[in-house]
Amino acid sequence: MLAIRCLSGFTAAGLAVVALTLAGCGDNGGDSGEKGGAGASGGATLVAARAEKVSGTVVTDRDGYVLYRFDADAAKPTKVTCYEACAKLWPPAKASGDITVKGVDRNLVSTVKRTDGSTQLTLAGWPLYRYAEDDEPREAYGQGVDGTWFAATPSGGKAGSSPSGD
Repeated sequence: MLAIRCLSGFTAAGLAVVALTLAGCGDNGGDSGEKGGAGASGGATLVAARAEKVSGTVVTDRDGYVLYRFDADAAKPTKVTCYEACAKLWPPAKASGDITVKGVDRNLVSTVKRTDGSTQLTLAGWPLYRYAEDDEPREAYGQGVDGTWFAATPSGGKAGSSPSGD
């Protein structure tokens, strides 16, 4: 009887460890607690989707947060200009590991190293960012901010502009 109780105790303890381990393995976007998992670890997913306040299709991260491009950056060659205070309001869409796409041409997706050593997603050469003021998925409050920030289209262009994105 004692052996059965010990075995039951070990089984219950083992199940508790497994449950706690699995709870810690949920898909939170791999983003170290930041909303909008463009994924600081474990890769990233770019998704073609509709967003509020923007006509046409835009690119979101795996959690549905709109991704933006910045006119002060460059695509050919890729150049990042948003650092420090800018990057607090416009966090870079970071990724490590595999990158997956849904409705976006995988050949247009790449990464660029930032000065802090982190890796930022690019689309058609343009570095991608989140907007800190977007509190919910598919919001696009960053669209057109300062006339230089635009939701990215699946081809890397600017939402609400010509197909070339220039």
